[in-house]
Amino acid sequence: MEESMETVVIGGGAMGSATAWQLARRGRPVTVLERFTPGHANGASHGASRNFNTAYAEPTYVSMLAEALPLWRELEVETASRLLRQVGVVNHGPNPSFDRVAAALSQAGLGAEFLAPEAAAERWPGIRFDGRVLFAPDAGRVNADAAVTALQTAATAAGADVRHGIRVLRLEVQGDDRVRVTHETGTIIARRAVVTVGAWTSGLLAGVVPVPRLTVTQEQPAHFALRDASPAAAARAETEWPGFNHTPARSDLRYGYWYSPVYGMYTPGQGIKAGWHGVGPGTDPDARSFAPEPVQLAALARYVREWLPGADPDVPDPVSCTYTTTVDEDFVLDRVGPVIVGAGFSGHGFKFTPAVGRILADLATDAAAAPPLFALNRRPNAAAGGWLSRR
Repeated sequence: MEESMETVVIGGGAMGSATAWQLARRGRPVTVLERFTPGHANGASHGASRNFNTAYAEPTYVSMLAEALPLWRELEVETASRLLRQVGVVNHGPNPSFDRVAAALSQAGLGAEFLAPEAAAERWPGIRFDGRVLFAPDAGRVNADAAVTALQTAATAAGADVRHGIRVLRLEVQGDDRVRVTHETGTIIARRAVVTVGAWTSGLLAGVVPVPRLTVTQEQPAHFALRDASPAAAARAETEWPGFNHTPARSDLRYGYWYSPVYGMYTPGQGIKAGWHGVGPGTDPDARSFAPEPVQLAALARYVREWLPGADPDVPDPVSCTYTTTVDEDFVLDRVGPVIVGAGFSGHGFKFTPAVGRILADLATDAAAAPPLFALNRRPNAAAGGWLSRR
């Protein structure tokens, strides 16, 4: 069976669903094709928690944060859901970017407050702090699972057609305004195809669009139970435990066992989530083990023992997800002919989801170009984002 449509979004995770929401609310016909069933754990959009970390200095990202925050709230209103908890994020460790980040946030009207480690420890006794602390009060955590559900609910309510269980096999560009999409049960002729398939991007777009190098890794954070297992402690953690980002000094032997900076947050019902950033083993998304790498997991438990006194390091509950990372950790948001690409979110994209959807919808409707930072043919910027760009 062959169908014709204006826009098809391939990949119904967070970014594809946000694109469909943005298109549908503009009155544009859009169909989403998602390979897996709702709530699957095969990609990067599952799980109950992501840091909504505002600690960026790069102007493009700061602008997108300022845009994303009210869009998250609009989505909550449209779907009667609770997605974003602004419990704040604490950033600590010997990071030279703190002053620049604080200045950028203040200029954008976002909060930034420096605290001495003693003051931070008194306020958040479950965390041991490393030097001065940059607290971002507008930051917090997003419920990833609920967010994808809400995005698809809002998109469908606005007229989008969201289809699960449909695997796209290939794309063929047939003109400036024509792309043929072949899936397992038929074909679609579309004016625009938006590709948001995460770890499967390079395989699907090989020979179609010149995508920059994307490295797919299986990342392995874990949840650690609160030391105080009482319901009262869990209730306090849900509203008071901030997200955190902790960077090491590479020359200091105290950090010798670290694989990378550490990020984390409280996940209601599961405990404190902590993880290394972007150092998991390379993987084929269709042949993942989902099993934690034991040496990395042991090092993560050691981190919890040393730096998170409010969490129990002895019984970790591992999590498995994928990162699809560019050389510079900046996203790919661009268009070539009728194909729009959203990829390379490099483990720090989820917080920007509604803004990313807006950008991809603009590209699909010729409304605006994407920021140059995200161009397919850009020169990699090794200084972009920085360690603070964590989920």
